[in-house]
Amino acid sequence: MRARDRTAVSALRTTLAALDNAEAVPADETVAHGPALEESPVGAGATEAARRALDERGVTDIVRAEAAERLEAAARLTAPAHADRAVRLRAEAAVLLRFLDGHGAP
Repeated sequence: MRARDRTAVSALRTTLAALDNAEAVPADETVAHGPALEESPVGAGATEAARRALDERGVTDIVRAEAAERLEAAARLTAPAHADRAVRLRAEAAVLLRFLDGHGAP
């Protein structure tokens, strides 16, 4: 990462975003309407919804899904004009799979 590997940075950023999204509470699980104004909570973070906690398996499943998504997209890019994009997607998938194998961490 110190060498500013753009492929790794791209793969890790989007995967971290996917993990963050997975921890979010869906809108239908939150209260659609709140109490009266005078009963509203005050203070920093008073309106924050509790996030889900992912276990190790949940994280692994999301990372695998992100890698699979990249490999599927690369397989669909068969036109010569998209060869560079397909190579980049395969490289991003390899980065993610390397982290799952335990060899991607510094």
